Amino acid sequence: MDSDLDLIKRCLNGEDAAWEALLQVHTHKIYNLCYRFTGRPEDAEDLTQEVFIKVFRTLKTYNPRQAKFSTWINRIARNHLVDHYRRTRNTRVTSTLDDQMPIADPSGDGHPEGRVESRERLERLQEGLSKLSPDLREAVILRDLQDFDYAEVAQIMGVPEGTVKSRINRGRLELARTLKRMDK
Repeated sequence: MDSDLDLIKRCLNGEDAAWEALLQVHTHKIYNLCYRFTGRPEDAEDLTQEVFIKVFRTLKTYNPRQAKFSTWINRIARNHLVDHYRRTRNTRVTSTLDDQMPIADPSGDGHPEGRVESRERLERLQEGLSKLSPDLREAVILRDLQDFDYAEVAQIMGVPEGTVKSRINRGRLELARTLKRMDK
């Protein structure tokens, strides 16, 4: 499998297959980030496409000495999500359960009860995340759901690592309190 750098070089040389390979490698994580941020599958799909359009247009500016490609692309996604949030904050509507993304049964046993429980847990998590402020939500998503390390989260968010740690801690605490209140 080609590395991101090899794929980028081939993309910059006009090779369509290399762009398709980059999309294949990174689309799922970017979609998940967009979905966790918006809670709506259709918005996440649109935002993911918009992010990749920006990536395609700015790919020649990527500098591997400054950041890993995954960090760079997540920074673009993060900035796009923040811009989207600012543009839509006054027109945002809450998502309904019917809008939720279908969730696979993580146990893999295919039992309907397992799928329902898994879906309910993820819907509850999504609802709890939606109640966090955007800064806390973003930090928790990037660290706990996207598995970026603290330095990468700091780079993506454009804030010091100490700020990231503080936001993650506060976000986790607020999320736990929110989930606990939802259980009552």
